[in-house]
Amino acid sequence: MKTILPAATAFALALSAPLVGTPAVAAETALLDDVFVTATRRPIDADLALPPVVVIDRAALERSGALDIAEVLRYHAGIEIARNGGPGQVTSVFIRGANSNHTLVLIDGVKVNPGTAGGAALQNIPPELVERIEIVKGPRSSLYGSEAIGGVINIITRRAASGATLGARVEAGRYDTRGLAGQAAWQGERIGAGLSVASLRTDGFPTYRDADEDRGFENDAANFWLRGDFGRFDAEASHWEASGNVEYADFFRAPQDQDFTNRLSRLRLAWDGGAWRSALTVSRFLDVIEQGPLAFDPDDFVETERDLYDWQNELDFITGLELTAGLTVSRERTSGQSFGSPLESVTGRGNADRDEDAVYLQAGIDLGRHRVIAAGRRTDHEVFGTVNTWNLEWGVPLGADWSMAAGLGRGFRAPSTSDLYAFGGNPDLDPELSRSIDLAVRYRIHPGHALELGVFRTEIDDLIEFSDPDGFAGPLPGRNENIGDARIEGVELSWRAEIGAWRATATLLAQRPEDASSGERLLRRAERTASAQVLRSIGAHEFGIQLLASGERIDFGDVRLAGYVLANLTARLQLADHWTLQARIDNLLDQDYELVEGYNTAGRGLYAGLAFSY
Repeated sequence: MKTILPAATAFALALSAPLVGTPAVAAETALLDDVFVTATRRPIDADLALPPVVVIDRAALERSGALDIAEVLRYHAGIEIARNGGPGQVTSVFIRGANSNHTLVLIDGVKVNPGTAGGAALQNIPPELVERIEIVKGPRSSLYGSEAIGGVINIITRRAASGATLGARVEAGRYDTRGLAGQAAWQGERIGAGLSVASLRTDGFPTYRDADEDRGFENDAANFWLRGDFGRFDAEASHWEASGNVEYADFFRAPQDQDFTNRLSRLRLAWDGGAWRSALTVSRFLDVIEQGPLAFDPDDFVETERDLYDWQNELDFITGLELTAGLTVSRERTSGQSFGSPLESVTGRGNADRDEDAVYLQAGIDLGRHRVIAAGRRTDHEVFGTVNTWNLEWGVPLGADWSMAAGLGRGFRAPSTSDLYAFGGNPDLDPELSRSIDLAVRYRIHPGHALELGVFRTEIDDLIEFSDPDGFAGPLPGRNENIGDARIEGVELSWRAEIGAWRATATLLAQRPEDASSGERLLRRAERTASAQVLRSIGAHEFGIQLLASGERIDFGDVRLAGYVLANLTARLQLADHWTLQARIDNLLDQDYELVEGYNTAGRGLYAGLAFSY
């Protein structure tokens, strides 16, 4: 791959006036009146949202060429990732310095975080199946419940606007990476249906620094939807699924593999009565991981199955007052086996099922030039009882171009089944609780040119940590306890512009994520990160450059992970009607860096693909 450098140099010189930004992500962040739903559960203009939000649209996803969603997210202010190796490996996402399990992930508005250890499997979600991504930074437990402490990521799958849509794509690149994707959809006046599919194969690279055996990844994913509009009533059914196999190296660096299945089936029925709109969403989510034949016990597995019922009502009977009220019912069943021991055998209840009921209410109030949004939620949980969460936000325009917004919020995370009943489990754990405050000043020169400065502070109490006072070899077993506290303070600066054939964004994050008791920095989070992206259009063609700089991070054992700088180049060439050639060079500088101590990351790689759309 060393031969890529001369080609890359020629590529950059060819841009000269066109040096461009990675179409990858941010240049498309809420530039032109994007409709945003996640922050308030109502459709609003993204530029009018009070909390800090990000919109990543379909065009940005296509330009990125990313293999999974996490690679797209990492180029935005306040969002960091950690990955245990290459494609398909366990991936963590940190929003504004909070823990990775403090990020709530939704697909089409439905929670896909598993009820066991770890966060949502973002590494298994191919961008080819996604229409856009909405991100809210800060707590949203008042509307969505557990995990929404650091923020919410809502992944909205592809649909058709009108008429027929047909597309296909083939791609290949370094590490013997091969990808195929296709879409067919049709939307008529009342009825619509569509199917999107994606398949990825890669040989990958060795997981650990001193290993020499490549660890590959296979993922097949599909999304199907069917909807009908019948006047005041409409209905939509959808099914998303990803399944495959990932090879990895275990704690003892022995080669292993596991099969995975992620599945979401969803039915939404809606009624529009004018001033009263009501929607019922019924969904079933499945998350399964099964160990391969090389495991210590090949029958080991972990599984989450969740039935979720959400009834939401929007009430607009009074001018200047928007009410949103809803009821959520969750029935979660988790099971597993570790080293031959079933999870149910240690729960003390004969099962690992958990029931949760919640009610939520939100009021949006216009008071002259001022806008106030207050939201609250009461969650009744089978294991730990009741928790109340809330948000209070205020915004005001400061002239034609300036505006200000401030927010307070309380979030929570329920202990997972693994926290309660797996190794070191403690059935008496309480939920983790957070308090957050943020302030933002925004300057919007025109729809394509904006600047935003935000400051934030989050305190998290009763963090669940493993405690073993007499050590691993001591006579007393360790277990999880609510003994941790965290304090996170930070400043974000973001800028975006669209001027003629140019698009550009830049972000800067300065934060202090630390343990409130010891003052030590929280693991795998940098105090300084910055990104920049520039995109240049030349006729029907586009060229881009993307930069990401991350400071030093701390990992387990007080190991220091060095900072790094990544640069990517992208190009999209319109060959003819309906045909596009896309190429990118990832990690142009061939940076040798770590996101997790001892684990490899991808080196410089050339990837190219051909796409057809109609």
